Order: sequence, then structure tokens, then C-alpha cells
Amino acid sequence: MCCLSLLSGLSAEAHKKMGNKQEKIPEGKGPYSVGCTDLMTGPGIQGSFLRLYYPSQNDTSCEDTVWIPKKEYYYGLCDFMNVCRTMGQFVLSRYVGPMTCPAKWDAAFKPGERYPLIIFSHGLGAFRTLYSTICIEMASRGFVVASVEHRDQSASATYYYKEKPSPEVKGAAAELQEEWMYYRKSKPSEEDTALRRKQVQQRAEECTRALDLLLGIGSGKQAENLLPLNFDWTRVKDSIDGHRIAVMGHSFGAATAIETLSKDTRFKCGVALDAWMLPLSDEVYDRVHQPVLLINSEKFQWAANLLEMQKLASANRETKMITIKGTVHQSFTDFTFLSGSIVGKIFKLRGELDPNVAIDTSNEASLAFLQKHLGLHKDFDQWDQLVEGKGPNVIPGTNVELPPSTKQ
Repeated sequence: MCCLSLLSGLSAEAHKKMGNKQEKIPEGKGPYSVGCTDLMTGPGIQGSFLRLYYPSQNDTSCEDTVWIPKKEYYYGLCDFMNVCRTMGQFVLSRYVGPMTCPAKWDAAFKPGERYPLIIFSHGLGAFRTLYSTICIEMASRGFVVASVEHRDQSASATYYYKEKPSPEVKGAAAELQEEWMYYRKSKPSEEDTALRRKQVQQRAEECTRALDLLLGIGSGKQAENLLPLNFDWTRVKDSIDGHRIAVMGHSFGAATAIETLSKDTRFKCGVALDAWMLPLSDEVYDRVHQPVLLINSEKFQWAANLLEMQKLASANRETKMITIKGTVHQSFTDFTFLSGSIVGKIFKLRGELDPNVAIDTSNEASLAFLQKHLGLHKDFDQWDQLVEGKGPNVIPGTNVELPPSTKQ
């Protein structure tokens, strides 16, 4: 997802598949039906914006969720990839515009249990919908998952509502209008590390804010959703387990998960998918006392980044690191399922390992880790060996050669 030729490749593949079965995001494998809705609170960028995946009533009248809901997200992806908006939006809307994910939009929440909660943080240039494969799987296993859309200008696009005064009628209530924010590149005179460290701190605050919001809803507080949706938030009351909370993320989002753990002890553990450690300062590692599972791809990591992970592991004995063989950085995103096998490999959206096997391996390791450290009474311990790096597609630690004195 990085250049003009990717879009032309997607377009060619789209034409090739006309009339044939499209690639699609896989369904959750757990016993729960999965619903999906959005929640935006104010005021402005100080509010929260998230997509919620949750165990739902099995309502066949609800439609599947649109994967990319607004054209402005195409503009953001084009900007992030340095592609002309007009051409890029045309290609993306034709190729992925019809795509849905297998979660029922605004389906009724299924009460009667206290579900553990996961706050999920997206990567650089992504937004809240692009990790639906992981979020749907976790919800199908009995988690409530909140995928936060970050407003630190690391998302390719996001928006909030601001008040627009109404001049027609004096004293009339102000109208709300969308205000879009797009990805901000670091300036030539700007140190990238300083920018990313500032952003990761805001991201962690947004994760904590999302947690506060959902715990409030779970305790019966009314949800003031600025979005015109019909989801009944009162059904969520008494359904979130405030003692079983985890944070997950991919790439920049994985760094966000670690930063969040260092600041908020309500999060009992974290899962960091192919973490990009640059945004984190050394002081963060000493403040992380919760268990962390680092799941890496085979092709993305490098020695300097892994040495930062080892600093975290040295400060936290509960930290585990595994690598999934035959995977690339995008193996954790939905794009790995939507790009097609040929285009996916050319543009490094897919690795050698089948995408379904790769994401299942990551999810199963995550579930086993979450069961242990959230004290869940499930059958996820059947995958405990994956957390130790034992299995046909995993290795313990890393495949990257490190200096002898740093090897564990």
C-alpha cells in the first residue's frame, strides 16, 4: 500500500475478477455472532471516535458492515501513498467500495454476560476499520473490541464534528458539520522521532479516553453519540468486565499499546503486533508492569527495533516474543485478504504463508495469552504452545540476527 503501481495493480485485478468470487474478509470462528457500530462523542477532537465490535443477537435482518464508509478515507489513503486523489479514489472505490466485513451493522448487543474488553490501536496511515479481521475474531470469541480512530494526524484520514452557526434564525441551535483531518508528514526541518513521541502520547490518551467512555456506558451512563445511528447502548449496561481489560495494536498502534500500558494500570495486559518501537522512550519500558505479547512478522523487523523490544523484555519478565514465519507487515491488516494472491505478494501485502493461516496463528496466540493474563475460563489454552513459539508456523523470539551479547 505504498505507490501508484499498487492502485493500477488493484484495478487490473478487479477487472480480472469481474464475474468471479471476490476476495473477502473472513468470518469470526468463535461461537458468538458479531455486531458492529460506530460511536463518536464530543466536543471536537477532544472526544472519542471508535468502531465497536461485539457479541450480538443473531439478527439476520441486519446487513454486513461497509468496510470503508466514506469517500474521504480514499482521499486519505491516496495522500498517504502519494497518489493523485482523483485517480486513486476512482480505483479504490471500484475495487474496495463494495467490500463489506462479516459483522452485522447496528445489530442488537447480546446482554447476559460480562465480556472482557479490548481497546485496539491502528497503525500509521490506517484508520478504525482496517483491522476488522482481528476485531471480528475477538468479538466472536466473546470480547467487546473498541477500534479507536486516532486524531493525532497519524491516521490517513479521520473526522470530527464542529458546530456551524445558523445565521437564518437568531438564537437557533448550531448545526454540526464534518471536519476532516488527514495524515501529516513530518516536515524537512522536523525530527521524526520527536513528532512520533508526541503522537504516541496523544494516542495513549485516546485509548484511555475510549476505556473511560465504555466503562461509563457499561455502568449505565447514557451514550451521547454524535452519529445518527440507532444502536441501543442501554443494552451494554452491566455487560463489560471492568477487571478484564487489554490493549492491542499493530505497528504504531503496537507502540501505542505499550505506551498505554505504561500510563494506565487498568489495562491488565497487551498484545503488540509487529511493533514499531521508535515512538517510545526508554523510560516507558520501566513503567510497563503488565504482561506483553510481541507477535512479529518474518519480513518487517530489524535489529535496532528488536533491541528496543529486548529492553522491554528485560524490564518485564512476563513479556513474550514470537515470530510468524512466512508473513509480512501487512499480514495483520485486512488488506492481506483483499489484494489477491499475485498483487498481494508483489506489493508485500501478503507473505508466503496463506493469509488465513497467518491471521489464525496470530489470533490464537493472542487468545491464549489473553486467557492466561485476564483469567478467562475459556478453551484458548489449547494454543498455549504458540505463545512459547512452538508450532509449524512460529518460532520463539526473532529470525533476525542480533549481536551475540544481546541474544536471549
